[in-house]
Amino acid sequence: MAIYQFYKEQQISASIDEVWDFISSPVNLKRITPDYMGFDIKSNYLPQKMYEGMMIQYIVKPILNIEMNWLTEITQVQEKSFFIDEQRIGPYKIWHHEHRITPTNTGVLMTDLLTYLPPYGWIGRIANKFFIRKKINEIFDYREKALNQIFNNN
Repeated sequence: MAIYQFYKEQQISASIDEVWDFISSPVNLKRITPDYMGFDIKSNYLPQKMYEGMMIQYIVKPILNIEMNWLTEITQVQEKSFFIDEQRIGPYKIWHHEHRITPTNTGVLMTDLLTYLPPYGWIGRIANKFFIRKKINEIFDYREKALNQIFNNN
């Protein structure tokens, strides 16, 4: 069984309060997701801030515009420090995403550690090598640019 990890860091020129307010609001996820992903939140009654145990249902279209249902649970939240989301229903066997923010002299360092396991055994390993890993990198690169536009005015 091949379990993979993806790690990304981004320096954001904003206060910890500003960054936390943005990333802890579920409605902002669409703003930092590429349009081609067809990201659409289906959950009703979304609060302004996430909380432990919160479930978020959405649809994504990552491949050939094919809709995939995804259900995420926010499993841990430490205000102005980190939160963890885990896929409960979706395309992966395992999806565990740690979002951390740390104050720095110039703003906030945001880090992401994604631990994931594609489905279908050896087929998933091949798909990760040729497609999945690249797609994850592309999505996080897009997010970095979007956050730079929002916070760093770049």
